[in-house]
This record gives sequence, structure tokens and C-alpha cells, in this order.
Amino acid sequence: MKSPAPAHARISIIGAGPGGLTCARVLRQHGIAATVYDRDPDAASRDQGGSLDLHEEDGQLALREAGLIEEFFALARLESQEERRLDTRGRLLGHRLPGEGETARPEIDRGQLRDLLLRSLDAGTVRWGRALKSVSGPADGPRTLTFTDGSTVETDLVVGADGAFSRVRAAVSDAVPRYTGVGFLEAWFDAVESAHPELAELVGRGSAHVADGERGLFAQRNSGGHMRVYLMRRVPLDWMAASGLRPEDTEGIRARLLAEYAGWSPNILRLLTENDGAYVDRPLFALPVPHTWRHTPGVTLLGDAAHLMPPLGVGVNLAMLDAAELALALARSATVDDAVRTYEKTMLPRSAEIAGMLEGGAGFLLEEPDAEDLARDPLAAERAGGREGAGG
Repeated sequence: MKSPAPAHARISIIGAGPGGLTCARVLRQHGIAATVYDRDPDAASRDQGGSLDLHEEDGQLALREAGLIEEFFALARLESQEERRLDTRGRLLGHRLPGEGETARPEIDRGQLRDLLLRSLDAGTVRWGRALKSVSGPADGPRTLTFTDGSTVETDLVVGADGAFSRVRAAVSDAVPRYTGVGFLEAWFDAVESAHPELAELVGRGSAHVADGERGLFAQRNSGGHMRVYLMRRVPLDWMAASGLRPEDTEGIRARLLAEYAGWSPNILRLLTENDGAYVDRPLFALPVPHTWRHTPGVTLLGDAAHLMPPLGVGVNLAMLDAAELALALARSATVDDAVRTYEKTMLPRSAEIAGMLEGGAGFLLEEPDAEDLARDPLAAERAGGREGAGG
């Protein structure tokens, strides 16, 4: 079967996260239709995670291609580019305030970004409640999508934008994510300015990072007066069950955390113990480095499905850049297969290079700052590595 022209192709995007939706939006900007399938029952069925910093060179670039950059800046929080580095006694080691009108890395809640992208698409573009089971069909197409409800769809191109545990990935690669040895435990704080004013002052308007070499803490302001704190620890994957704890055992988990973080300042410890509601366990996984695959007609991947890495500020940004580049390749190529080859020729080497730089980077989040590095530039390492909430 000859590869069809993109304008006449059936394009199926699996996953309605920022990557999948960006791809669909940029395609729409060029008059190419795509259908997005997502396992969630609807757009509001679950929390979308924390705050994201979108970079000028990738995430924002993708939004420009999507024609949504002005809408993004109407929602983005420039003040949240503030960064603080604290020690375990609560002393300020490094502090960066954004310049007037600085737009290099503004923050936006992941849910706000998703809603922005969803509003930009035609009704019916996203098909909710469609959990993919498998991709099959001959190499020369068409491919067949089989969903867990037993329904099937024939398509000329499957775009796997379905995240860390992608179902599409198996069609091109045997790779599976591996636990990094570092886990995040997420804690929420509501009405920070009124209910937790001292913590609001400690963290500032952006984020604050503390680490002692074995454990760390990353606090991040979100919109609407909310804040998320990610407690970062080297723990076995089954640490909670092995300790006889359950996710709903908030007091038991809190007691364990106080023992693990013993010796830290009481002010810092309030970020562990005064959270509103339960903790959420978020172990960190990564794909083997490098993760590449032989070109497979009719199937490709983007974002975490292609290159799952530690959460050091590149995940969503790279997913959106991948998405825009794939959509532009489809808009500019004679056939779907030509477009996918063009896209993968750029995306695979780039992601392999970045993944190589960040390999083992989950441990970086726990490193105690070096005195000489702090003397030179207290926040250089964090700006180089970036940061992105675990929910992102």
C-alpha cells in the first residue's frame, strides 16, 4: 500500500496530554485533520498535575506554531520564575528574581495548558474513554487500533503520545521504563497566603529547593493560591507496602517522613506535615538511554512515550516540540511516511543526546549544593537542569 498524502490520511493520536493536543492543533492550523483518543472518561476526570515552566526554545516555540502564544501569556505566571535554594536549616543560599517582563520560563498549571489546547480544537477531535489495548496491522498499512472496550479503528498513522507506559511503544520498541531508585511523594497546600502564610513567605512566588544528599524537597507555587511540595527520597519501589503503610494512611506516612527528615529545620518540616489532604506516591521511571527504534511505517512516538527522562524541566517542553515538528513535517511532506522519516531523523538524535545528559539525573535532585558552586552562582545548576513538577 502506498503511503497516503497527509491531507488525505487518517491520523490517530493516542493521548490527550500537552504533546498529543499540540500535535492535533498544529495539524489543524495546516488544514490536516487528526483524531485524538484518550483513556480518561472526560477532560475533568482527574487532576492534571502541577505547574510547568515552558521554555522559549521549545514549549513556547510549539505554542507559536499552534497560534496560541498570546493566550498562553494571558494565563502564564511570570512571577513564578522566582527560584530559591535553601539549606536544611531554612537559610537562603541562592535567590533568583526574574527581570521585569522576563519571559524565558514562565509557569502555567498543567491543567490550564491542557484546557487551552482543548479549546483550540474542533468539537469531536478528542474521543474520551478510549483506552488503547494494542496496535496491529501490516507494515504497509493500514494499522488497526484495538481499544479495551473491544472497538477497533483503522488508521494510516498512529502517533503515540500516551506517556511513560505507552501502549503504542510496543509497536516499534521492546523498551520498558525502569525505576530510577528515586521516588516523589506529593503534598498539596490550599489557600497558601491565608492558611499557610509562613510557608508562602518561605517559598516565595515561584519555587524553593532543599536537599541534603539523601533526600530533598521541592516546593512549587501553582495558580489559585495552591502550592505543591514534592518530597524526594531514595526508596525502594514498594517502600510504602514494605513499611506496612497504605496511601490513605496520612498520619502513618507523616510519622515516617518526620523520622527520615529528622534534623531539618522546624520551618522546613512544616512543608512535610501541614499539607491539606493525603500524600500521593509518584515513583520516577526512565527509559533506557538511548532509546531509539528502526523506522516503522505507520507508527511513531513523541514525548515521554519516546524518551521518558527524570523530571528536570524537559519533559513537557520536549513533548510539545516533538509534536510541533511532527505536525510541520506532515504539513510539508508528500506522504505520511516521508514526514515520519523527516521527524524521526531530528527527534531521535536530539532526545538521545538530552537523555544521555540527564541519565541518573533523578539523583541530582537530592544533591547537597557544593560550597564552591554556591559561591560562584547559587542557582546555576538548577537553571541548567531545569525543573518540572512531578505531576508534569
